[in-house]
Amino acid sequence: MKNIQCLNKIAAVGTDKLDKAVYNVGTDVENPDAIMVRSAAMHDMEFGKELLAIARAGAGVNNIPIDRCSKEGIVVFNTPGANANGVKELAICALMLASRNIVGGIEWAKTLEGTEGVAKAVEAGKSKFAGVEIKGKTLGVIGLGAIGGLVANAAVALGMKVVGCDPFLSVEAAWNIDSQVVKAATFDEVFKVADYVTLHVPSTPDTKGMINATTLATMKDGVRIINLARADLVNAADMKAALESGKMAAYVTDFPTEDVLGVPGVVAIPHLGASTAEAEDNCAVMAAVQLDDYLRYGNIKNSVNFPNVAMPVVAGHKRICVLHANVPAVISGITAVLSETGANIENMINKSKGDNAYTLVDFTGDLADGVVEKITSIAGVVRVRII
Repeated sequence: MKNIQCLNKIAAVGTDKLDKAVYNVGTDVENPDAIMVRSAAMHDMEFGKELLAIARAGAGVNNIPIDRCSKEGIVVFNTPGANANGVKELAICALMLASRNIVGGIEWAKTLEGTEGVAKAVEAGKSKFAGVEIKGKTLGVIGLGAIGGLVANAAVALGMKVVGCDPFLSVEAAWNIDSQVVKAATFDEVFKVADYVTLHVPSTPDTKGMINATTLATMKDGVRIINLARADLVNAADMKAALESGKMAAYVTDFPTEDVLGVPGVVAIPHLGASTAEAEDNCAVMAAVQLDDYLRYGNIKNSVNFPNVAMPVVAGHKRICVLHANVPAVISGITAVLSETGANIENMINKSKGDNAYTLVDFTGDLADGVVEKITSIAGVVRVRII
């Protein structure tokens, strides 16, 4: 029986994917073999020796100490794309909120309660909330992954011209993007032509503060910016200065901070991008399925710190799973140890991701005592499991 601890409420449709004959799942589980989490902060948590994996039911992993997990041989999973449609729909809503002063109009309409002749007052006052239409305008999409690609396609369907840029665009993602979306080579190319800019990239050292005084200066006057990705992609001081000067017409964000609340021209949404029943279910299911595949079979898919590695399970084969540093001589060391025991290697696969690597070895025959210890002693090896 393996223990899986849930640090947040995880949709039952996901946890139900974990066989109750194999897993003990709950919030009060101790000494977990795996953790399922949404937003709970984990940086100050102590991890037991039993912990093999953490599954984040969502895309962002800022709440998880990734580097420490890698050093301790803990595989961290996320669920890219599971909440993509929910965020896409909010992005379309954000386009409208950036174009028409809907929020301001609604708040003003509330003040008419008790007024005699409301309909007449509405007609007299509505001009203060006039806006623009998105049809025929150019939308710049920064990041064309699971979410950005959907937003780009939806904008094309709504009659917008779309230009996007993603330096790390996968072949699979590219196939799903509408042929009318113009692919730009750099973010600057997008900034120069866009009437609207929507951000769909993670927060990294390269993207933090990417919307700042310098990049704003290259944009069209009256540009409208949508940020449903991460708060720190936008320099708040520079954004407010651009709104005040008229360089920016509107800023819609899903990440309210002290810096943006109450600022004229800002629409702050309380992080609702993935807050749909469907998105929470999709994330929970994906997280559970990925955990099960790793804990039972050693296969990795959608890990943020180790590479995707998978082999079909063959009846009669045993499996060794080795998490290790991406350094020379580890694989030869593993095969040498196995050869000494008389085990026959049937299949083997190795892949790397940055500084980390993962090797799966399927073998037949019996292993002598101490094999795990011998492989663990190889320089660079972090964790060894036999399945």
